[in-house]
Amino acid sequence: MNVKEGVLQLLQENPGPVSGEEIAEKLGICRNSVWKAVGKLRQAGYVIEASTNKGYRLVSESAVLSGENIRRHLGPQAQGVAIQIRDTVTSTNTVVKELAEQGGREGMVVIAEHQVQGKGRLGRSFYSPRTSGLYMSILLRPSLSPEKSLSITTAAAVATAQAIDRVTGELAKIKWVNDVYLRDRKVCGILTEASLDFESGGLNYAVLGIGVNIQEPPGGFPGEVREIAGAIFQKKPPAGTRSRLAAEILNHFFDYYHQLPQRTFMTEYRLRSLLTGMDITFRQGGSTWDGRVLGVDEEARLVVRLEDGKEKRFSAGEVAIIKKDFIEKLRTKREGVTP
Repeated sequence: MNVKEGVLQLLQENPGPVSGEEIAEKLGICRNSVWKAVGKLRQAGYVIEASTNKGYRLVSESAVLSGENIRRHLGPQAQGVAIQIRDTVTSTNTVVKELAEQGGREGMVVIAEHQVQGKGRLGRSFYSPRTSGLYMSILLRPSLSPEKSLSITTAAAVATAQAIDRVTGELAKIKWVNDVYLRDRKVCGILTEASLDFESGGLNYAVLGIGVNIQEPPGGFPGEVREIAGAIFQKKPPAGTRSRLAAEILNHFFDYYHQLPQRTFMTEYRLRSLLTGMDITFRQGGSTWDGRVLGVDEEARLVVRLEDGKEKRFSAGEVAIIKKDFIEKLRTKREGVTP
């Protein structure tokens, strides 16, 4: 048990104020260590009252990201999940893959306060500072072929967008294939990693990772993501937001997951398509070309009208959108500039 956990346990066991001197004596630490531990607990969401000559009193734990607080918001479709809260991890996907290899059951969820090696698509990193985001991964064991596994990602994108709607009252959009945007800024990245069963030709397991920016970190986003990244709240979010958002994501996702073959989420996915109607520059192999996005079809393929008037459909991974061009178009849209 570390100092922070020891201080928390003493405050939980004592309904009245506990002096810093008493806490220090019981834990065998100095008063300054108590003060620092209380500060860390407050940063984590614990409401702790400090009174001169009386000491510290734990007032509320409702804003704390905990399995108990998340479960208060879970619906019947997600009641079977097993939630673990971690402080600092390499990445939640890495942790859940380890649990999967050890025989972990479907529905295990790991949520971290901080990731030091958060994962994005194509080997990119996902910026994961402490207390400003929700970083979670879910262990799944679906009966799916590898070709159909994209359904997990697209269902998760819709579920996350709907969850963001619920906690903000705004409309979130989806950038094909797996990014969620709010106010034309990326607020969520989704990464699904799978292990193949070579005997059956299906999936052994899949790990669904979801990272959401709740609020802008102190000092803002770093230079490499500043132009595109955003947060779902522009000011301090309401207490308990992370717990509620985690539960809303789990509720919506497992509602879709239990009927994944029916692809009931695709209508909502197409309606939320951020790219529809945009003129975008694409790269395929060594070639670049322009086209207008007409939408997304039932198989989650991007439907594009090329400059020569021909219509073409692309599956995930076949083309890349030129990032610089896309960011500039979003900036123009945000600022209301006429091209």
